[in-house]
Amino acid sequence: MSAAEATRRLGVGIIGTGVISQTYLENLTSFPDIDVVAVGDLVPERARAKAEEFSVRAWGTAADVLANPEVDLVVNLTIPAVHVAVSRAALEAGKHVWTEKPIGLDRDATRDLLALADERGLRIGAAPDTLLGPGFQTAKRAIADGAIGTPLFVQTTFQTQGPDAWHPEPAFLFANGAGPLLDMGPYYFSALVSLLGPIDAVAARGSRPQLERTIRTGPRAGETFPVEVPSTVQVLTSFAGGQHGTHLLSFDSALERAGVAEIHGSEGSMVLPDPNMFSGRIAVVKPLGSISDADRGEQRWIEIPEQGALTGRGIGVLDMARAIAADRPHIATGELGAHVLDVMLSAQDAAASGETVRISSTVAPVPLLPEGFDPFARTL
Repeated sequence: MSAAEATRRLGVGIIGTGVISQTYLENLTSFPDIDVVAVGDLVPERARAKAEEFSVRAWGTAADVLANPEVDLVVNLTIPAVHVAVSRAALEAGKHVWTEKPIGLDRDATRDLLALADERGLRIGAAPDTLLGPGFQTAKRAIADGAIGTPLFVQTTFQTQGPDAWHPEPAFLFANGAGPLLDMGPYYFSALVSLLGPIDAVAARGSRPQLERTIRTGPRAGETFPVEVPSTVQVLTSFAGGQHGTHLLSFDSALERAGVAEIHGSEGSMVLPDPNMFSGRIAVVKPLGSISDADRGEQRWIEIPEQGALTGRGIGVLDMARAIAADRPHIATGELGAHVLDVMLSAQDAAASGETVRISSTVAPVPLLPEGFDPFARTL
């Protein structure tokens, strides 16, 4: 890469202009170091509408984005079933890739994708990038500074009645490659791996109480669709660092309770932000020296204020742009995405077999954002 290339704004092309593209475009077009130059979709007119809304100068199909010489990095917002195919096409076109989660649907194809990127000297980043938000960045620094002593175990909960209650096209969220485990699990497991390191083994149980669900909103309300995967999964994790965790992921709960994440240590317990959000409450409670009946009321929480600018989806793309220019590692890497995928597929295997499954992959420690990282500063 020449000095000029290393310091210019990164040209971004987006493939897939469905629901999630709105927030990506809102954020990416607000970052001075990013130049969104093209959008593409299976339905080109849908891409055209997004291009006009956000003043993007080129639009068309996926092939048009891949052929655009101004595109340095492709943001892959397609459905999970084609994530690997689209990412591979982008790498073969000489583009870096940021892909929505999950990075793929099987281990071998994902490993091959990472190998191709290595071979071509290109980078892959993988959602979620919520772990780059001020919530988890602040929590990670506080844990490193000893706020709870040595981390011992974690608990997370995501339970809802399901996306068929609000999504106009929910069938893909109950299909192979999704369900609560592969749709929501990436947020929780990516955040925890970023805090504690890789996961060594999992055990799990899953259930599919309804074989068919009904769309409840939008133009197709009343239509039914099949449920292909467990809609409730409970997972036990064992981390390489010696910690363990319990995790509930459900689309079957009348009680809506999402974003519960706690980490418990030798010198305190911490409430973490919702892993699906970029910001949230961070608070620590310390153990009592001794406990009497009078102590069993409300414990005193120590609030930890967030540090850093609040943005949203797309911050991982910005980190990649600056990392490419600075020749440093980016944070939400393809390797992290591949390890989290391995964990989730292993949980599927464990739920099906009833056996504990060892995780075959690992990932290097996940770094923090550089000190003073300002998404809205022009640095390139």
